[in-house]
Amino acid sequence: MTEKILTAGAIITMVETSPRVTAIAIKDDRIVAVGSLAECRAALPGAEHIDTGAAVLMPGFIEPHGHPLLGGVVTQSPAHSIAPWDAPTWDDVLAVFQSAADTTTPGIPLVFNGFDALLHGRPAPFADELDDIFGDRVVVIFNNSGHAAYFTTALMKLRGWDATPPENPVGGTFGRRANGALDGTAYEVPATTEVIAPVLQQLGGNVLASAAEYYALMARAGITSTSDMTFSLDLQSGYEALAALPSCPLRLSMWQVSSIEGFAEPVSFVADDALIHKAGVKLWTDGSPWIGNIAVSFPYLDTDATKRAGIDPATAGRSMNYGRPEVDAVLDACASRGWQMAFHANGDDAIDFALDAYERALAEHGLLGTDHRWRLEHVGAGRRDQFERAASLGVHVSMAPFQFYYWGDLLDGEMFDSEHGARWQAFQDAVSSGTCVSLHNDGSVSPPTPILNVQTAVTRATSSGKIHAPEQAITLDQALRAHTIDAARSLHRDSLVGSIAPGKLADLVELTADPYEVEPTQLNDKIKVLGTWLGGARITLDDFVGAATGHDPAQHAHLAGHARRQHCC
Repeated sequence: MTEKILTAGAIITMVETSPRVTAIAIKDDRIVAVGSLAECRAALPGAEHIDTGAAVLMPGFIEPHGHPLLGGVVTQSPAHSIAPWDAPTWDDVLAVFQSAADTTTPGIPLVFNGFDALLHGRPAPFADELDDIFGDRVVVIFNNSGHAAYFTTALMKLRGWDATPPENPVGGTFGRRANGALDGTAYEVPATTEVIAPVLQQLGGNVLASAAEYYALMARAGITSTSDMTFSLDLQSGYEALAALPSCPLRLSMWQVSSIEGFAEPVSFVADDALIHKAGVKLWTDGSPWIGNIAVSFPYLDTDATKRAGIDPATAGRSMNYGRPEVDAVLDACASRGWQMAFHANGDDAIDFALDAYERALAEHGLLGTDHRWRLEHVGAGRRDQFERAASLGVHVSMAPFQFYYWGDLLDGEMFDSEHGARWQAFQDAVSSGTCVSLHNDGSVSPPTPILNVQTAVTRATSSGKIHAPEQAITLDQALRAHTIDAARSLHRDSLVGSIAPGKLADLVELTADPYEVEPTQLNDKIKVLGTWLGGARITLDDFVGAATGHDPAQHAHLAGHARRQHCC
């Protein structure tokens, strides 16, 4: 049994009735008292007093829509990131290509993640161009959205696809030349999985170590709880192994993919339920704004930007992944078991589709008016009336500030007209509707940046500093709640985490400055994360990553082949 009392320059609790205290009393992994130092000493007379030295202690940030194992596989060694925040220009991407080719043993495939035609400012590379760069090497490049991949002729030859091109799998397509031969592109997960799964298993490396590096990246951003929104049983052993390592920094809530048999069944984890649990089931109405396969009621514009991205305004913006009978069957199977549902929906038509399906299922199963907390994810083009409808149905929304921060200047006038593009990620409409709003990064689609998310929601400023639809900004308190207690509510874990209160787990983040005393435009520059605590124990990331690196890579090599079977933004 351990007892400690923590103090800091300030302690922000995210509890409305007592927003600030001066001390926290912790017994084992739980908070037993908050208040003054004297009050906490009275609650735990023999406890060790630890002055953290932080300017602020807060509840650990919560990432309610993540893919942490996937994030590690596709962004950490032996894969290479070419995402726009790591390689902003095509010249930077070419430099990463060259470095990877020079430092990797010939004959070993190369995998790159993060190409974005809109932000890199050029069309996607097809096989002919990649062959000029890489010669006869097997190379796969993933689109940052997770909905497309590009590959070399060497990969086609290795699979025999040069002689006998594969058929399009259900739900996915291969790009083809006029004669039917493959052109080195694949779209949607069923097709991209056929491309990447064998390659990931050939890369070597240590999948557990790669995942641990991504866990550590999230922890350094102040995150203590997250989710895998596309969990499958193939990944279970990896997550359990990570949870068993010393100083594991994250709690996980799992949403199982609905496309795999047994999706409605319970899952038992070796780890404690507070560390890993299955929360629900995930579906996708549409795809990604950045490649044009979302479902919107308004058109894409015909501009240089959309041309570069290969978006045809005549056909783009009309994609739906399901018909209603398919969705209704999934919802019926899950509602009777009490699972939380989560629907990826970027376009406004996709949001309407999801809400229609939710309303029928909630009514059919007697869940209207109950605390079910079904969810909508991303909701980029969401309207005020849709958020109000979500609120009336008890549906939560998890919003994606990164979409606005990185792509906002393109959304407004380059991809869509200003009426729709400027108000993308309409934070104020969502919050004022009364629905529960959380914020997320959807790693690896964007890096884990909760403080930047808060800044973006409060300022409506993009990466260039331009402001679009300032009336859609929310308050600092609303934004912080969306990454703490309201995010915990959407994970259905608010009884355990999300605020500093007696009875809750002592999951904390140490910050260098008080968010309420920093100019909103400077939040991400002025506030740094000093460290995190999980269950009253200060996290030591070197111990965690070191233990993962020491694992036998062969034990978890199979995870690489499954980790990319996931839709993202």
